[in-house]
Amino acid sequence: MNPDDLKMVEPRRQALLGQLKAAESALRSGLHTHGFGETARAHLERALAHLCEAYVAINESKSVRSVQQLVEDLNRIQRVMDDAKRGRSQRI
Repeated sequence: MNPDDLKMVEPRRQALLGQLKAAESALRSGLHTHGFGETARAHLERALAHLCEAYVAINESKSVRSVQQLVEDLNRIQRVMDDAKRGRSQRI
């Protein structure tokens, strides 16, 4: 990229980061809203994870996880959490 291209990219990058920050704020606020059930909360949490990963992808020059890698990691974490919850409830 030549210097003029970089001058054009940076304002767009900053605008996109601002939009991601606004979306993150809205999602975090939604996590504190009750009455929509666990499914809605799970989707909000997953959307927040995707936003955070997009932020890293835009800000970092190193490689980041693909969407599929992120989904696999989140699913693995969810299984561990579910197993831990089941183990805890069986001991009570």
